[in-house]
Amino acid sequence: MQYRSLGRTGVQVTPLCLGAMNFGGPTDEAESIAIINRALDGGINFIDTANVYNAGESERIVGKALQQNGRRDEIVLA
Repeated sequence: MQYRSLGRTGVQVTPLCLGAMNFGGPTDEAESIAIINRALDGGINFIDTANVYNAGESERIVGKALQQNGRRDEIVLA
């Protein structure tokens, strides 16, 4: 996997960002968590979520997935 600098922060992120807009809506919790884990296993370390995505369900699901897999320190959330 390739990584790029995130501005001048020194943080390295993947050029691909996992978008979580559908998590908790069209994509149910179990499938969303599986997608997150698959992305992290593939080397993606950049996830986009927001409190307006499915009335906050996206953020809750992303948080739950990261709590379960213990990989919060490996990723950048946007």
